[in-house]
Formats: sequence, C-alpha cells, structure tokens
Amino acid sequence: MMERTFEDRLSVSLTLTVEGTAHEIIAGSIKRVALELWSWGFQGEVEFLLMDNHAQGGQSKDALLASFLKPELIEITLGIKAILPQASARAEPTELKVKGFVTDKSLVEDAITTGDSNLILHRRYGIRFQDAAQLLWRQHHPTSLYTGKTVKDVLEAHKGEKIDLSYDWDAGLGSSHPVLFLGLAPQDGASFYDWVMWYVHGHAGVFTHDYTTHGYKFAGAKDTSGTPLTLNALHLSGMEVLMPEVIRHDVTVLNATAVSPQTQAVPHTHAVQGIRHDVLLCTPISDEVQARVDLETARLKPRESELELTWRSFPEKAVAPGALVKLPANDAWSAAGVTKDEVFRVRSLHLYAEVADEDQEEVYGEDYALLSLSLSTRLERKTEAHVELPAWQPPVYPRYVEGLIVSEQGGDADETWQAYTDPDTSVEGYKVKLPLFADQIVPAPFNPNLLPGHFYFPAYKGERVLVGLDFQRAWIKRFLDWRAGARMPQAGQGVQLLVGKTPENGTALKHYYTEDKPVFLMQRTHDKDTQKIQLNEGTLLIQVKEEPS
Repeated sequence: MMERTFEDRLSVSLTLTVEGTAHEIIAGSIKRVALELWSWGFQGEVEFLLMDNHAQGGQSKDALLASFLKPELIEITLGIKAILPQASARAEPTELKVKGFVTDKSLVEDAITTGDSNLILHRRYGIRFQDAAQLLWRQHHPTSLYTGKTVKDVLEAHKGEKIDLSYDWDAGLGSSHPVLFLGLAPQDGASFYDWVMWYVHGHAGVFTHDYTTHGYKFAGAKDTSGTPLTLNALHLSGMEVLMPEVIRHDVTVLNATAVSPQTQAVPHTHAVQGIRHDVLLCTPISDEVQARVDLETARLKPRESELELTWRSFPEKAVAPGALVKLPANDAWSAAGVTKDEVFRVRSLHLYAEVADEDQEEVYGEDYALLSLSLSTRLERKTEAHVELPAWQPPVYPRYVEGLIVSEQGGDADETWQAYTDPDTSVEGYKVKLPLFADQIVPAPFNPNLLPGHFYFPAYKGERVLVGLDFQRAWIKRFLDWRAGARMPQAGQGVQLLVGKTPENGTALKHYYTEDKPVFLMQRTHDKDTQKIQLNEGTLLIQVKEEPS
C-alpha cells in the first residue's frame, strides 16, 4: 500500500549527550528525521543545522562541534509529539520517544568567502543511531564459560553498563546448567547480539525493547496487559490486511540413539502430504526429545493476519511497538476478518519526515517544526504468538580448549580414573578441569571415545585432553600427551602399554629391539617387588624379585 505524505507541525526534541554534557537541538534546526521502530529495537537518522556567526560578532555559537568531532560515545534522545491548537481542550499529547546511541556521523560546513578568508555560517550535522543492544552487543564477542549457572546469570554478566534488562521467563532463563559456554569469535561472524536472538528463537521466548523504560525484556510469552487505546479515524488515511504465508510442512523429530531410537511425528493441519521438516537428535535423555517435540509443535501454530495502517496526521496519542490499540469504532474501518472491538498490538512503526521547504529560515526559539512526513504502523492481533526478531547469525560451535581429567580416587599422585553419575539423568561422565577458565570443571561423556568397546582404558587423573565445547555440553575430542614413563628410546623402536596407578605401582607391557632382535617384556611392579616375563632371542626369563633398598 502506498504511504501518504502530509504536512504537520510537530514538537521535536533532540538531545545529544557526550562525556556527560547534554547538547539540546531545537526543533527549528532539524531538517530530516527517519525512524524505524520494531518490537525488538529501532534505528534512525537525523539531520540538523546549527548556526555559527560568533566569529562575525553574532550571538550564535556552535557548542556541539568540538564534542562531535571526538570518537566518544554519543547518547541520543529523540522525542516527537503532535501540537494541538491553543484553544483545544483535549488532553496533552503523548510523545513518541527513543533513546539510543549514535553509530555514524557526518558534517557539512556552509561557508562564504570574504576577501582572503572563509567564514562559517552553518554546519549541517547528520547522525545515524540505534538502540543500545543492537549497537553494543553486535560488537561484543566474548569467550566465557559458566558452570552451574543460569542463562540469566550469563545475560547479567554480559549486558554492559548501558543496557537494562528485565525478566519474566523462568522456564527459559531460571534453570541452572552444568555447562553454558559462549565462544563467539569475531572471525566467525556471530556476536553476542546474534547469540541472544539465536537463544530466544531456539527456546520459543520473547525479546522486546521497552519504549517507556528504554530497556529490554525477556519473557516466555507476549505481554497482553494494559488498556488498549482506540485510534482516532481523523488521523488515519488507509488500512491494508496482510495475511502471512501459511506453513505447509509437517515435522518429524528423530532420536538416533542405537539403544532407544525414536521417530515422533508432529502433524500440522495445513501441511501438504509428503512435505516435512526432519529434526535429528542423538541423546539418551528422553526429556530432551520431548522438549524438542513441544518446541516444534509451538512453531507450527499458524500466524494470524496483520494490518498495515497509514496516517494522514501525527496522532495526539503517539504509540510505539508493544502498545495495545483498537481500530476506530465506525464501520468504515472494519475489514475482512477484523471483528468489532478486537484488540491489536503495534508491531512496528516507520516514520520519515523532512522540512516542508528546505530553503526556509530556521525557526529559532520555537519548539515545533513544519515537516512533510509519512507514517505507517503494522498491527498484529493481541493473541498472536509469533515472535518477530531481527536477522541473526547462529553461533559457530564447537570451540576447543585443553583440560585435565579429574579423579578423586586414590592419592594425589595416583593416575586413577573415575566415572561420575549425574543424579538427574543417571548418565555417567568424566569431570574435566579447564585451567583457562579458572579451573572450572565440566562434565564429559564417559565412553570409549575413539577406541572400540573391547578396550577398557578410561582416561586417567591429570591426563591432558582436548575438550570440545558446545553451548550446553562438553566432550573429550582427543588425548594430548604421554603418560609419565610411557615414552621409550627411539633407537629401540619400542612401544609399551602402561596400566596401574603409577610407574611404581602398576604393570607394563613392552616391545622393543636389541641389536635388531625383538624383545617382549611383561613386568609387574609394586614398590620394591617386581615380577617379570621376558622373551629374548633364544631365551625365556621368568623372574620374581625384591629390589634392594
């Protein structure tokens, strides 16, 4: 639907704060404003003109220039509201207000030449800005490990000083996990902002920007509280009903464990027969399979139709994404599929405004500007469960770090092994200490790893291993060093197998060469007691001996 362009007098307030100093730009100086507001955040542009005739003896001095040229973070507060006639008895208009940070800047100086010098008359400033999370979290690429923590703990640790968060999602954020790992390398592309959106989408959560508090909220469902505002038909120009694409596939969840494989269908009413999405898991934990089935079932819920509204004037009661509204009560605003008194939620808002006459003089001292603008809003039904999120890139896993095997069996020097049983799942696992992350301990599967099952050689205490880290799990990728005393001289081309707690309390099987003749040795050692069987060229030695002190 074509947007309508109209002229309106608006009160526009713009404040730029640099290093704690606020610079207020009056409405008469503003030349252009563009805003795109979504439920999850916003972006915008502003251009404004500042006079600087102080060098010529005038009263106007540009106080912004020095701060604007610095690389310091600039906070922007922009407010727009309608202007009512002075004789109007209607209530004070409400303001559309955003608060974020500048991303890009531009500057053009308008100068005149007098004699041998140039005199500055005006400077035209341009800024582009975003909400805090978009700007700051997209430059945040942490590599951090958390054990026994909640996702809420992770968010609080990484939100930064400029961002406020609130929570209403215990199921998604409140449970502690054995492993939570952020491995967001800049070269892989995914930032902390991407990770947040990836997590919210993957767990059917809701992430919203609050245009009242200028913070963010994580929730398990969309907010339906509040009294809806009835829109005034005098401000509206047109309406279009939009019907999103219908899902045409079923889902099948597959669990590929050999012991208890599962194939669970998730049917969909509007699916075309034979068209499906297969989700492949490989987990021994049945609760994880059911959780994925529940998630896919929720995702198959069909989306409801939406409304696109265009405006003929800026509303007295400005609305931002998240606000609840009703259409005008008269029949002219009813449409197919829209019932009387139905409540909608503002999903997005798009505004573009520029001075009606670029050559007009600045209206200094006035708190309004005459602007030519277009304004549209997208509405969704109050009951709509679909969550709109910005484009995001999934994080890249796994990442690899070194660790040391943990065992509480025997003494500190004993190279013992130990399997730990998870009290919730009854699954056995190793414990691996990760020195890089303050010696935090992560669980890893207790399995043969790369060996076939008839070899039972668990990893021993203190063994150096390469650990693969996913977001919520860890595993042993490979073993990195030889056990103490295991290496043999290269000249003899020897190999050996060491078992037992220590070289002084264990058994060794060795094969090596003496004068290019093979030697096989099996030796048991316990302190001073040794027993061995040795096969040399032409001899067999069986010996039981106590070594002297």
